[in-house]
Amino acid sequence: MRSLPIVNLDATSPNLVGSAPAMDGLESSRGSYAFISLGCPKNLVDSEQMLGLLQRDGYQLVPNPEQSDFVVINTCGFIDNARKESFEAIDQMLDLKRKGKIRGVIVTGCLAERQQEKLLEARPEIDGMVGVFGRDDISTIVGRFMDGLDEQRSIFRPAPIRALSDDFRLQVTPKHFAYLKISEGCDRLCTFCAIPKMRGKHASKPQDKILEEARKLAANGVREIIIVAQDTTYYGMDIYGEPRLAELLKELDKIDGVDWIRLMYFYPMYIDDHLIDTIASANRILPYIDMPLQHINNQMLKRMSRRVTQEQTLEMVTKLRRGIPKLVLRTTMITGFPGETDEQFEELEDFVSEIRFERLGVFSYSIEPDTPAAKLPDHLPERIKKERRNRLMAIQQQNAFAWCKEQVGAKLEVLLDKAVDEANNVWLGRSFGDAPDVDSTVFVTGEKGCPLSSGDLIDCEIVSYKDYDLIGAAVGVSET
Repeated sequence: MRSLPIVNLDATSPNLVGSAPAMDGLESSRGSYAFISLGCPKNLVDSEQMLGLLQRDGYQLVPNPEQSDFVVINTCGFIDNARKESFEAIDQMLDLKRKGKIRGVIVTGCLAERQQEKLLEARPEIDGMVGVFGRDDISTIVGRFMDGLDEQRSIFRPAPIRALSDDFRLQVTPKHFAYLKISEGCDRLCTFCAIPKMRGKHASKPQDKILEEARKLAANGVREIIIVAQDTTYYGMDIYGEPRLAELLKELDKIDGVDWIRLMYFYPMYIDDHLIDTIASANRILPYIDMPLQHINNQMLKRMSRRVTQEQTLEMVTKLRRGIPKLVLRTTMITGFPGETDEQFEELEDFVSEIRFERLGVFSYSIEPDTPAAKLPDHLPERIKKERRNRLMAIQQQNAFAWCKEQVGAKLEVLLDKAVDEANNVWLGRSFGDAPDVDSTVFVTGEKGCPLSSGDLIDCEIVSYKDYDLIGAAVGVSET
């Protein structure tokens, strides 16, 4: 059985963000369960909410599926590889059920939302299913299963007008960082993307609710808050009639206890001078922006329905670089989109080489059922799509290595995530330029006689680098 990302918490000290009472042990439990969380950080926030609700309602989280009564799988349905991973997880857990090692399998999340009853028809042994917007009903579905009720095995709710609150999160990230979801859904209709079909239209979370959740995270020891959404720069449009991300960031920047605020999932629209100035002048907001661009050729951008042009993109990137000192830009690109010519791809290569993004990922285009792009003519062979991906990553490798070389000799703040070799005081950490799981790492050696801990924010002198990762020596605890 392939290793799966199973949530594993110390049951004696869960980091419960909301106000739900934690259970003290198995004696008071209504049943035990394991939890598999797949997909993006936004999906992880949903997982944390479901974990918190199950904890509140008396269910006991255990680290091993074979020690549980049932397994909850929060699935991803975004692209083909993610769906395959989700199906694999479901099938592995159903196999444990057939062997009598667990009693049941509950499926939630994007794949459940996308396929709905078709998934139950294809895998009738699934005991319960909850869609994206039914996640707060997880205990209802679990209760029906535990009581032996076979009817109404699924709950699907319509997309809400306002983003769901995340009041009862059981935080599963390391205690010092957490994701904060500010909106749900997306009004963009990019031709390659099925997210609006799974996550609905854009729905902002009211600002006071976001600030309340951020304060709870800070009170629980979170030093880095990572802002996530499907379309971060569109925040507030549905509530206030205009984007209000800058105003939200100003208030988040005032929250005591938080050291870093990281910005993810910018769409390349509604980035104006006010927002740039807000980021540049903030005390806690990092000079780091994740902004998927996907392509630079105008015909490709039009085919993708990105609603921005090459000229607008170049102007925006230039303004961001000038307005935010030491900015680290992360982006993603798609190679082999239907109809992409050699010349259009070479234009993308030139763009990546010229702009020198500090962080960049590349996806080779995959056909998404029920999306407009799937019906476009001139689909390219897999060989060409992957070859172009490799060529673009080779260019980006040189950009990333050059950035690492520029950091040698500099002093950077590093947030420590986990020990490499605790006896030798060697740690894995991240600089302002590194988001968890998707970016690079800083290897940190502590000073003799000064032991380090997970969650420490320390000053490091960067002494070298290896490939994409920096190597540093601790020179003191940061005063941030």
